[in-house]
Amino acid sequence: MKHVTETRVRFCETDAAGHVNNTSYFIYLEEARGKFFQNLLKDHQTFGQFIIASTQCDFLSQAYFNQELEIFTWISRIGTKSFRFDHSIQAKETGDIIAKAEATIVHFNYEEQRSEAIPAEIREVLDEQLVTN
Repeated sequence: MKHVTETRVRFCETDAAGHVNNTSYFIYLEEARGKFFQNLLKDHQTFGQFIIASTQCDFLSQAYFNQELEIFTWISRIGTKSFRFDHSIQAKETGDIIAKAEATIVHFNYEEQRSEAIPAEIREVLDEQLVTN
């Protein structure tokens, strides 16, 4: 299932060229993942046990000040200790794709500073959200 987060581009997120600065996209993606976790794991206190291992973003078009964006977020892969979010950032008005991104999230034991297997009850919730193309 794809989750949608909406945002409006603020002036501080743009750069001297007048478009959204590349670093701002990672803020949008982080917000979308956070809302996904809040909705998905609202009955679990364990989403704080995840850590981002890697992320990347391909910029396909430009976004501008005051533009409304939709960030589509979904789980595309689940492993033993990690899973992957995929994202699509689109212009709300036109549906044009502005960026595509992904992030690998690892279940992490902060006390022992090492990755661990995703607990069965969390994996079950994640499995229900898996989108395969």
